[in-house]
Amino acid sequence: MTMTNLSAKAWLTFRERARQLIHQTEGPLTRELIQSPARFGLGRLPASRQPTSTTRTTCGFCSTGCGLTVHLDGNEAISLSPSPDYPVNLGMACPKGWEALEVLKSPDRATTPLVRAPDGTLRPVGWDVAIPQFVQRLQAIQDRHGPEGAAFLGSGQLPTEELAFLGALCKFGLGMLHGDANTRQCMATSAVAYKQSFGFDAPPFTYADFEASDVLVFVGANPCIAHPILWERVVRNQLSPEIVVIDPRRTETAMQATRHLAIRPKGDLSLLYGVARILIENDWIDREYVETHTSGFADFANHVAGYTPSRVTEDCGIDPVDVTSLAETIHRGKAVSFWWTMGVNQSHQGVRTAQAIIAMSLMTGNIGRPGTGPNSITGQCNAMGSRLFSHTTGLPGGRDFTNGIHRREVASILDIPVERIPAENSLAYPEILKAIEQREIRALWIVGTNPAHSWIDQSALRRLRDNLDLLVVQDMYVSTETAQLADIVLPAAGWGEKEGTFINSERRISVIKKVARPPGLALPDLSIFRLIAAAAGCASLFERWRTAEEVFVILQELSAGRPCDFMGINGYRHLDAAGGIQWPFTAEREEIRTERRLFESGHFYTTDRRARFQFEDSRPLSEPPDDDYPLILITGRGSVAQWHTGTRTGKSAVLRQLAPDDLIAEIHPDDARWFDIPPGCLVEIRSRRGSVTATAFVTATIQPGQVFLPMHDRRVNLLTYPAFDPHSRQPSYKDCAISIRRGPGRGSARPR
Repeated sequence: MTMTNLSAKAWLTFRERARQLIHQTEGPLTRELIQSPARFGLGRLPASRQPTSTTRTTCGFCSTGCGLTVHLDGNEAISLSPSPDYPVNLGMACPKGWEALEVLKSPDRATTPLVRAPDGTLRPVGWDVAIPQFVQRLQAIQDRHGPEGAAFLGSGQLPTEELAFLGALCKFGLGMLHGDANTRQCMATSAVAYKQSFGFDAPPFTYADFEASDVLVFVGANPCIAHPILWERVVRNQLSPEIVVIDPRRTETAMQATRHLAIRPKGDLSLLYGVARILIENDWIDREYVETHTSGFADFANHVAGYTPSRVTEDCGIDPVDVTSLAETIHRGKAVSFWWTMGVNQSHQGVRTAQAIIAMSLMTGNIGRPGTGPNSITGQCNAMGSRLFSHTTGLPGGRDFTNGIHRREVASILDIPVERIPAENSLAYPEILKAIEQREIRALWIVGTNPAHSWIDQSALRRLRDNLDLLVVQDMYVSTETAQLADIVLPAAGWGEKEGTFINSERRISVIKKVARPPGLALPDLSIFRLIAAAAGCASLFERWRTAEEVFVILQELSAGRPCDFMGINGYRHLDAAGGIQWPFTAEREEIRTERRLFESGHFYTTDRRARFQFEDSRPLSEPPDDDYPLILITGRGSVAQWHTGTRTGKSAVLRQLAPDDLIAEIHPDDARWFDIPPGCLVEIRSRRGSVTATAFVTATIQPGQVFLPMHDRRVNLLTYPAFDPHSRQPSYKDCAISIRRGPGRGSARPR
C-alpha cells in the first residue's frame, strides 16, 4: 500500500496490518520509516540542487536530541540527513527529523506583527507599533493590578538561552510575579520526583543504558512511537534482554516486549508497591547499598507491606502470579533499568509513582551502573533546559526564589539589584489559569506554546479569554488556536532560523544553528525580548544578553558550583565538535566521555548525600466511570509522524500522509458489540465537559471498558478531566469517564 491519499478506512487497514506485522518482526513500520525514509518521500533533495557544504545541528522536536546534518547550497539549507557520527542517534532519524526543514516553509507562518483592530480582525503592523503597544498596555495593567496582574507562559521548544531571557525579562525587568511553561504538562512530575528523592532534578542515565540492560521495564512509555530512535537503541542491545511493558494499552512497544502487564489506568502505583513488597519479603534487595546510600527505607518497607496480593489485584487488575513474576525478573537481572514517560507523569499521583520506580532502583542497587537507573525520558526537545533555567519553578541552576542566599547569588552573577528578584514562588500553570478565572491576572504573554489546543479541559480555558484585558501570543505560526485568540501576535523565528542550545533527556547540551532565514519580519525570540526590554526601559539590565552565545556564557556562570555545572564547556564550537556534552562538566574536567551517567559514587545531592525513599497511599481515579459514563478514556501518541498539537508536523504533506486525517478511536471488540459499533463507524464520544465525533477502530489492543484517542487532535481536550498531581501540579490527561454511542453514518472514509 502506498502512503498517499489514505482515507480513514484505508489508514485503519494499513495500521491493523502494521500491528500484525509487529508480532512477526521488530516493528517493521517504524523501523522502515527510520531505515528506508526515501520510500515514504522523506529526505527529498530539490530538483537541480546539489549541496556545496554541510553543517550539523540538533533536531527540535522531541527530547531525544538527534544530530542532523544540514546540506547547504551556498547559505541556503536544501535538505538534511541524520548525522552518522552523532552519539545520540548514530545515523538514524525519525520522520519528524527528516521533515524538519519542510515545516518552516508553511504559508501560515507569522511574518509580521499583528494587532487586533476595533472591528475584531488582526491587522498587520510594524515592530515599531506592536512592541510599544504591548509594553504600554502591559504596564497599564500592572499599574492597576500590581505585579500579580500579569503572567507569562513559555515553552520547552525554545532554546535554553531564550527561555532564560524570557524568565529574566519578565521577573526582573517587567516586574511579573507569575510565570510557568508548558513543561508543566510533560515533565513537572519527574522534576519534582527527582528533586525530592535525589536533592536535585537529575535524570541519572545515558542512552548507552538501553544497550547495557538485561532487563528493561517501561512504565507508561511507548518509545516505539514517542521516541523511536531510543527504541532503536534498545534493538541494538546484544544481551537478549527481558523487556517488560506496564501499560493499560497494548502499544507498539508492548507488542515487541517479552511481557506486557495490562494494568487498569493509574493502577501502576499499587502494582509497583506490590512488587516492592515481594522484593523485600524475599530479601531480594541490596541491603549494603540501601544502608550506605539511602534514607527512609524502613518506613517505606512498612508502607508497602500493606499492598497484599488481593489489594494489588483489586487496584490494578494484574494477577498475583504476574506480580510475583515481575519481582522475580527484577531480582534475576544483573542490570535492570526502569523507564517512564507521560503515562506516569500525567497522573493524579504521578510524583509518587515515579518515586516508586526510583525506590525499586535504589533498593535493588540498580543505579549508577551501566544498564541501570530510574530513568525518566523527557518530552520536548528542551524541557530539561526549561526545568533548569526558565525562572519559572525556581531560580536558574535549581535555586529557590524563597532562599535569600540563592537570590543574592543570582543577583551578583547577573549584576542586578537583588530587590528585583521575587522572594516568593510563582503560581503554577493551573493556578495561573485559576487566577485568570478569578480576574486576578489580567494580562498573559504566551511564547511558543498552544494551550488553546493542549491544555486539559479545553473549553474551560477558552472561556478564560474573556477575563483577560491583554493576550499576547509569540509564535512561528499565525494559525494556531491560541494565536487566533490574541490581541497582539508577535512573529517568531523557529528552529533552524536561530542559534542556541537544547538539553536532552540524558542531560546532553547541544547546539542548534541558523540554517534558514526567518520569513518576512519574523525575528528570533531573543531579539524580540531585547526590543521589549528597550521599550520597557529595562534594557540596562540585559546589556550582556545580546546574542545566544553571550547568554550561554551567563548560564554557565549560573551553573557554576551547582549539580548541573557546565563551566568546562568552551563555547558553541566545543559543543559542536564534541557531539554535545552532558552536564555536569566542570572547569576541572579534562576528559570528555561520549556518554556519562550520574551517581556512580553512590553520592546524591541531598544534605546528607543519601537518596530518600518517598511514598504515600495510592488513590482512586479522580473521575471513575459510572452508569452515565461507563468507559474510561485514555490518550497518548497516535503516530510517530505527529508531534504534540501538530503545529509544525501538520505543515508537512509527507508527515500528514503517515497519520490518519480523521480522529480515530480505538475500541475493544466486546465494547463494540455491546454498543453496536461496527468497524469504521462514526461514533460520538461524550464526557461531562464536551463531545467529539471519531471513526471507530475495533481492536483488541485496547482493554474492555476503555477507549483510546490520540492527543494530536485538537478536539480531544474537549473531553479530558482537569485533575492534577498535588506535588507537581501536572495535569492527568490519561483518564476520565466517557460514554460512547454509534454516530449517524457507517464511517467517514473522507479522502484527503
